Amino acid sequence: MAQGDDHRKIIAPNGSVASANKRKGSPCQQDGDPYFLKKNGDGDSQAGGTTMGCSLPYLPEDIWHHVHSLMPLRDAARAACLSHAFLRSWRCYPNLTFNEDALRPEGCRYSGRFKDAVDCIMRNHSGIGVKILELRPFCIAYDNLKRWLRVAVKPGIEELNLTIWHPLKENCKFPRSLLSDGVRNSLRCLKLGRCTFQPTAELGPFLNLTSLRLTHVRITEDELQGLLSNSLALEKLELIGCKGIICLRIPCELQHFSCLRTSGCMSLKLIECKAPNLSTLVFCGKPKLLLGEALQMKTLRISRSGVICYARTELPSIMPNLDTLYLCSSDEVVDTPMLPTRFLCLKHLTIYLISGPSPYDYFSLVSFLEASPSLETLSLDVLKKPMDNETVFGQFPHLRQMTEDRHCHLKNVKITGFSSAKGLVELTCYILKNAVSLEFLTLDTNCGSTSRCSDNGIGRCPSKGNGLREACRVLRAIRTYIENKVPERVKFTVVDPCSRCHK
Repeated sequence: MAQGDDHRKIIAPNGSVASANKRKGSPCQQDGDPYFLKKNGDGDSQAGGTTMGCSLPYLPEDIWHHVHSLMPLRDAARAACLSHAFLRSWRCYPNLTFNEDALRPEGCRYSGRFKDAVDCIMRNHSGIGVKILELRPFCIAYDNLKRWLRVAVKPGIEELNLTIWHPLKENCKFPRSLLSDGVRNSLRCLKLGRCTFQPTAELGPFLNLTSLRLTHVRITEDELQGLLSNSLALEKLELIGCKGIICLRIPCELQHFSCLRTSGCMSLKLIECKAPNLSTLVFCGKPKLLLGEALQMKTLRISRSGVICYARTELPSIMPNLDTLYLCSSDEVVDTPMLPTRFLCLKHLTIYLISGPSPYDYFSLVSFLEASPSLETLSLDVLKKPMDNETVFGQFPHLRQMTEDRHCHLKNVKITGFSSAKGLVELTCYILKNAVSLEFLTLDTNCGSTSRCSDNGIGRCPSKGNGLREACRVLRAIRTYIENKVPERVKFTVVDPCSRCHK
């Protein structure tokens, strides 16, 4: 077809051909398709007139509605331009995901177009059938926001994800009036961000709420406590940057509660959980933990200074059934002690270590291996290069050894940020000697799993300590002390220092 042709052909699934005008601004032509209603009229006007589109094979209307509901927002908008069946179902489209990425045409930074797009869609939506509403507006007037919420937040909604980004206004109030009995009965997932939320005792219960996430939300302890007490089906709670919470208490009535995650809650001093089935806990800092026996605890993730020593000393007795343990330490000044207590059920251990100015003996991490007879995977991430006197080529090159202790389940070991530090070399040699079922050993000599050169060649890897000299030393240490100890059954991988940054 010639490029100058004013029409294009659309082949429908049944083989028929229809033509559609190539109009400037057509949602079927451009990525700005969420604005199609503004360009082409609303559903009511088009339903009785001519819809640009194609004929479709006959199927029951509920099937077309279901097909339409599975499309992403942009594709659903395009389909509504082309078919009466999809245009009708657009008025009850169930998954309304409104964020800058989903709606804004590529390269457009004007927030007004975001508002126009949402306005057009909301004016042409019946408000019926919405299951998911994700709304992350930027610099949008509060009155507009409330109008959109009144359209979409109706009984039957299952997930509400609202984040209010406004650099000039902090903590806009979430309108409690939206949470009618019908809405609270159907809501399963509630995610609020950067707003004030004041659930009162008069609000009533959330009968089916299983997941709650509050991000930089202004809420008092009493309000949060009341909300939790009214959400007996709750399974998961995430608190991120909620500065007003000092004591977090999970009541025993939450029989299904299994996952708690907190991060950036700088005032948090106490975590008390009486829920009997808590199995996953993630937190930062040093709040006091009151978890009872914590026999159901399977997954624990802690980020704080000194956490490695703390975990080895305290956790075996209070969380004896841990399966997965993630430790992130910003500073360790005390080596890991050898203790008789054990993690009998621990299978997966991840340690992210940002050592401070004091030297740290990585070989002391053998304490975790000795205490974990069921361990299957070990991941160690070190963000520090050794000083000259810490390397295996220093004053005391003789490697320390420990009494042999067979580890029959350890299969996969990865050390990122591997260096010539004597303790790391000794730890690796210990693993090779005692992990009789080892299958994979990876030594990544680059500094930190999250620190890499960009793929397009811009920027440089961070060079801790003596970058170029250490790059040579670490490869020499691997060749001298490790390569000849690797059994044939083990797939041994060495990730060399970045060739672009260590020329």
